[in-house]
Amino acid sequence: MSRPLSQRAPLLWSAFFVVHVVIILLALYGPGNPLGDLAVVYRGWADDLRNGTITGITTPFVYPILAMMPISAAIVLGDAAYVYTWFLLVTLFDAAAFAVLVRGVRPQRVRVACWWLLFQLLLGPIALSRIDSVTVPVAIIGLLWLGSRPFWGTALLVLATWVKIWPAAVIAALVVVWPKRWRMLLLAAAISLGIVVVALILGSGSNVFSFVTAQTGRGIQIESPVAGIWMWLTALHVPGSSLYYDRDILTFQVLGPGVDTVSTLMTPLMALTAAVVILLGVRATRGRAAFVTVFPPLVLALTVTLIAFNKVGSPQFISWLAAPIILGLVWHGDQWRTPATLALVLASLTQLVYPYFYDRLLVADPTLVLVLTVRNLLEFVLLGWAVRELWSYDRGDERTGERRLRA
Repeated sequence: MSRPLSQRAPLLWSAFFVVHVVIILLALYGPGNPLGDLAVVYRGWADDLRNGTITGITTPFVYPILAMMPISAAIVLGDAAYVYTWFLLVTLFDAAAFAVLVRGVRPQRVRVACWWLLFQLLLGPIALSRIDSVTVPVAIIGLLWLGSRPFWGTALLVLATWVKIWPAAVIAALVVVWPKRWRMLLLAAAISLGIVVVALILGSGSNVFSFVTAQTGRGIQIESPVAGIWMWLTALHVPGSSLYYDRDILTFQVLGPGVDTVSTLMTPLMALTAAVVILLGVRATRGRAAFVTVFPPLVLALTVTLIAFNKVGSPQFISWLAAPIILGLVWHGDQWRTPATLALVLASLTQLVYPYFYDRLLVADPTLVLVLTVRNLLEFVLLGWAVRELWSYDRGDERTGERRLRA
């Protein structure tokens, strides 16, 4: 049996190569403008280094400070090759995660690897053209290593959080349910302290924490679920509602009655929802549910909470789903068929909206607003599935759970 399985490796890597080439070609030559942030904003930050301006050190930054490492690394082959170097860099990150995933070429992991490639293909150019394209494979490796290499798995998750904040959902889940939580917290604190100290030595001052406050003043971005209220008002030509481009944040946002109030409430609402999800995790853990039973749906629920209750709603947020769903599929197989299928639909609808028909969304075309509304409602369906799993957990046998964790 092992001989045929080993022969699948070249086929798997060929599929990996083809999928990434297709996505890159769509990004470079397909419709829409998926490279705006990459070719203009990221490259601009990298160019600033030549002038002595280190974003996140000498100026505030919307991302945690380590995001500048891949952003600046992509300029190593020159300004003209920035986009191509970026794609090479993120493909290497994906290749590292893919190698960890298909280790041993076991049938279940092969199926999960095929799911991830399909997910990326359906998500399209955005899967490789944002800073999230670095954090997702790093988080995947970190999650898969928690059982066999807990030190390195934890370290990677903490480092990923200092590139883009969303892996904090994984850290929070570990704090709630992992038996090794105190060692994890000490490691996370040590890594974070080291990063902050280095930044302070370089002269960052409070800029090292600027990513925390950078998002607070934002309005409601048109792709976010909560924006659907004003997107429909605009699509139906109700007076007082419209869309506009915020030149400070570089995103399209909604205007209309109650926007400012709702925008202010969204972050507390997200925190409250996350707290409820965490309490469900605590309940399951105190009910002696196995770590392997509770952890994947808890990570998924917290990750979807960061997406569904976010007033930003950028399309690349959907890429975050890959990490918890891959973990669930590796540990639980077909039991995670429903979230895996929902994620594929979410990826497809996201690519349809961005980049292909984004120009029609900017004029609140009712058809595109409907597509976006369906996509956003499915996020809540996915959240509901994860919450149900947390609520109706089975008391798994700890020894069986340990074997799954180390698989």
